[in-house]
Amino acid sequence: MSASKYVGRKTLIAVALATIAFSATTGAAERGARIDARLAAAMERDLGISAEQLPGYFRAQEQARTKAAQAERALGAHYAGTWLERGADGEFRPVVATTSAAKAARVSGAEVRQFRHSLHQLEDSLASLNDVRARARDAGKLQGVQSWYIDLPSNSVVVKVSPGAMLKAADFVAVSSADVAAVRFEIDAGTAMPAASVVGGNQYQSGGGSCSIGFSVTRGATKGFATAGHCGAAGTTVRIGGVTVGSVQSSSFPTNDRAWATVRSSDTLVGGVNRYNGTNVAVRGSTEYGVGTAVCRSGYASGWRCGTITATNVTVNYSTGPVYGLRQSNACLTQGDSGGSWISGNQAQGVSSGGQLYGSAPPYSNCGVANPVSYYQRINPLLSAYGLSLVLG
Repeated sequence: MSASKYVGRKTLIAVALATIAFSATTGAAERGARIDARLAAAMERDLGISAEQLPGYFRAQEQARTKAAQAERALGAHYAGTWLERGADGEFRPVVATTSAAKAARVSGAEVRQFRHSLHQLEDSLASLNDVRARARDAGKLQGVQSWYIDLPSNSVVVKVSPGAMLKAADFVAVSSADVAAVRFEIDAGTAMPAASVVGGNQYQSGGGSCSIGFSVTRGATKGFATAGHCGAAGTTVRIGGVTVGSVQSSSFPTNDRAWATVRSSDTLVGGVNRYNGTNVAVRGSTEYGVGTAVCRSGYASGWRCGTITATNVTVNYSTGPVYGLRQSNACLTQGDSGGSWISGNQAQGVSSGGQLYGSAPPYSNCGVANPVSYYQRINPLLSAYGLSLVLG
């Protein structure tokens, strides 16, 4: 979509993001392999993690991923989530939450905290809010209710609200069956609206505007790339460098924010993501990571930026309709990054969907502001929905 269509001082806009990269696999990093200097520089710039701290970070990242599955089995209905957290000493460690102090002893190798609400209870409250939004006949009654998601560290369902919309937000929660004690409201100015060789993070044109490529994919012998659904409906012509290369084959937005487009058989698919420093990071797979994990994003409008995953299963209430199951990060972005790559280490995570953007005129951005909020569509459900295979580098 064209940037000229967007107005407002601070806007919740669907946009594209990108990813993190290092020269070895995560497993190799754990064994002390040399970490790419460019990755170290990006993580120090955006996350304050020094090169000396990176091996410990990657060890903790893997521990958090495996600990989540172990803790869920051990704690059962009392499980309240797992995330990666940085302590006051600068070290990273997995944290496991439970509603039962008696069962905490079943979890070893992680800090265990006791909370009131289980993850299942929080998910039930989130599902109830989603159900109310899906049944809403008048979307205007929810204008200003921006998004809602589970925040594991605070053991709550966070509802983000524009200034002046608290009554609408309170009514929204009240008519649901969500546990009011589990809901926390946050005020954040904004209006929900979509924004708008084959390498992840590079620019392409679709319809009347520009977006960013997510990841190179194939469907049988057909070549293409994954991107955001709001970047163009099925049948929309796709151009790279001004040259027509194909068209959008399938697109879903709202509800989801996913799409894929074809390119020519003569085009080269690169299993990598542009770091906007003359190099690409190779894509090795699509293992998903959770809250607290470092993630980087790539898009033509603002390049290569890093942050952490701050929430999963987020519902964003765009004016055109809600999008469910997004993931949230504090990596910054700029309008035009839509559809671009998110990657953690060398593992593809998703494509950009949206963010809280600032400015008096387009292109809007949240780069340079404190605590940016950005959203991405998970890559694995996208691949599964369209029968695609990720191109690896």
